[in-house]
Amino acid sequence: MDRDYARPLDVPTLARVAHVSQAHFTRTFRATFGETPHRYLQRRRVERAMFLLRETNRSVTDISFEVGFTSPGTFSRTFRDIVGRSPRTYRKEAVAVSVPTCFTMAWTRPHA
Repeated sequence: MDRDYARPLDVPTLARVAHVSQAHFTRTFRATFGETPHRYLQRRRVERAMFLLRETNRSVTDISFEVGFTSPGTFSRTFRDIVGRSPRTYRKEAVAVSVPTCFTMAWTRPHA
């Protein structure tokens, strides 16, 4: 999921890859990661979008499709739910400073 976050991934497919039932996969995933597979995937997509919003001038719509959302509206709603502000507001507030990327990612990582 971390590597292929932009691909369409669903629980049935992930459970097949893991060779377990959908229910078992979801239970085990939630117990291990503290959130459902769907929410984890959404958060990974939003984290990547946060980087692209900070580091590029690409449109919010282009970024939403690149990170795996099929609708800019769903992307904006999910982004706001996870980050607490819209993608456009996040971009305006993001300040590019000379800080290593690993620190920026740690400081700006959305909380589940």
